[in-house]
Amino acid sequence: MPGFEFFGDEERKEVNEVLETGILMRYGFDGPRKGIWKSKELETAVTQVFGCNHAQLTSSGTAALTTAMAALGIGVGDEVIMPAFTFVASFEAILSVGAVPVLVDIDETLTLDPAAVKAAITPKTKCVMPVHMCGSMADMDALQQICTDYNLILLEDACQSIGGTYKGKKLGTIGAAGTFSFDFVKTITCGEGGVVMTNDKDVYTKCDAYTDHGHDHLGVDRGADLHPFIGYNFRISELHAAVGLAQIKKLDTFLSIQRKNNKLLRSYLEQVPGITFRAVPDEDGDSCSFLSWMLPTEAATKAAIESLKEAGVFAGNFYWYANNWHYITKWDHLKNATTLNRLHDAQTAALLALQTQSFAKSDAIMSRTISTAISLLWTEEQIKEKGEKMLAAIAKVL
Repeated sequence: MPGFEFFGDEERKEVNEVLETGILMRYGFDGPRKGIWKSKELETAVTQVFGCNHAQLTSSGTAALTTAMAALGIGVGDEVIMPAFTFVASFEAILSVGAVPVLVDIDETLTLDPAAVKAAITPKTKCVMPVHMCGSMADMDALQQICTDYNLILLEDACQSIGGTYKGKKLGTIGAAGTFSFDFVKTITCGEGGVVMTNDKDVYTKCDAYTDHGHDHLGVDRGADLHPFIGYNFRISELHAAVGLAQIKKLDTFLSIQRKNNKLLRSYLEQVPGITFRAVPDEDGDSCSFLSWMLPTEAATKAAIESLKEAGVFAGNFYWYANNWHYITKWDHLKNATTLNRLHDAQTAALLALQTQSFAKSDAIMSRTISTAISLLWTEEQIKEKGEKMLAAIAKVL
């Protein structure tokens, strides 16, 4: 992780094919593009690699989440249950369709706690949205059962878990829909981009139009397309799709290296008494883009961070508990309902209520957790040096 570490001739070739035609837009201009349709090729590749029936590319992972929610009929006043540990895009997308984000605790999977999900369900709940953080997955059996029991939509935010699986199924293809982000630091990068995956033809058809101003794409003349409903401009460009097309062909290589490097680095941390690791519901399905590990207490974790910094080996490690983008404690703009446009009353009330809501269970986990990003470029000698230095630095404070 991430794919940009292996950027090379393959990406340049795909991009240059687009540049040679001069047609950067994914729709129309059939003649001048000379048969070059990178977006269509990448969508086909996504369905083949990840085993879904349909894929719709978007301009970002955030746009993919927004598109999926709209296509699934999630809107004003609907409650969407999501984890307190995620990226800000998760709640941004919910708010963008008029829905209400309901944040609940995580467990030691670092994803949705099924018990917390069940406790948060109300008559207004419409969707449960697990976020498969840092390469690994939520307890999908438990969440699927809850959705079945309460007739709720299961939407997977799989933006950080490209290539991960759960009991043989690719993450992002298990729920009614799932999304990936292809931004610059994801396992597969387009530079910017995202995708909605689904097995439901109706959901796909809605996504296809929604991302392009409501165009139905049924005719040969784009200017004569009908508009069955209002959409937005969430299109990906041919240049971005071209990069992704080269990257998706390298996915197996990325995953193989990640898993090897993750396992080797873990072998060092396993030597420290007191260190534990995140729970992974299906260890064989972990994409291994991160190694997430926990110390016994918050104080020990903060001391370890300082020791790692002093040893010069903290770079590439993330303490999400104090990170501005990924955990509820730092989302003051969310808790204060600070927006440029006016929210509706139900959204505002729900966000302001977060100021007093307790996330004690999540705090107890996140305050002890460090995630190490796994580089594709590490050599075994570099991992050995890094592991030994981390081992010594952590041992100092435990």
